[in-house]
Amino acid sequence: MRKALLGLLIVVLFGGAMVATVFSLLGRSDACALAMEQARASQQVKEQLGEPLEQGLFVTGNINLSGGSGRAQLAIPISGPKGKGTLYIVATKSMGVWKADALQLAGNGNSFRIDLLQGADSRGASPSR
Repeated sequence: MRKALLGLLIVVLFGGAMVATVFSLLGRSDACALAMEQARASQQVKEQLGEPLEQGLFVTGNINLSGGSGRAQLAIPISGPKGKGTLYIVATKSMGVWKADALQLAGNGNSFRIDLLQGADSRGASPSR
């Protein structure tokens, strides 16, 4: 019985370590860094979430790489003193350089959505606070 429990504990710990590694790798990717850089530079994001902006731990999505090219689709939790949201990026890597094809910030509960590539709130207005 003890050996079975020990074996189960080892499997659970190993699985947890693998999941944590994946979240960590996504969160440290160049595509994630590109998204955070553009969010920190956006006046609209600063107005909605405040400064400093912090990246959350559980970045989800996928990144596919092949040599100097690739594609990424990520959901990045971010927060500031005024609120929280999720930063969504779809990006492509060509000749070793990442470019955001779509980049949006959605407020918690979709209270607002900002298209960072267009520089305007895609719903046309900011929510009242």
